[in-house]
Amino acid sequence: MIQRKQLLLLSVLIVVSPVFGVWLAEALNYAEPLDHVAEALNLTEWEGLSWTPLKEYSIPGLPDWLGYIISGFIGLAAIVALGYVLKLYVSK
Repeated sequence: MIQRKQLLLLSVLIVVSPVFGVWLAEALNYAEPLDHVAEALNLTEWEGLSWTPLKEYSIPGLPDWLGYIISGFIGLAAIVALGYVLKLYVSK
């Protein structure tokens, strides 16, 4: 289903992604637009809503850039696995 060239390209993009998602975001002082809205409305983060184990693409105890890369590979693996499962069920 996924070829080596595609996997290599996606892996390179995942490894390069912290340049844009971590370093440049910090350098440009970028924040998500909804974060600005929440701040303007004096809303605080509700812990019940943030159920994800990899909040903001970070892993506790690891540098932000490494957590970003690991999160990318976990996401890639999940999408590829889902594709294979769907392929098995659709081809029947």
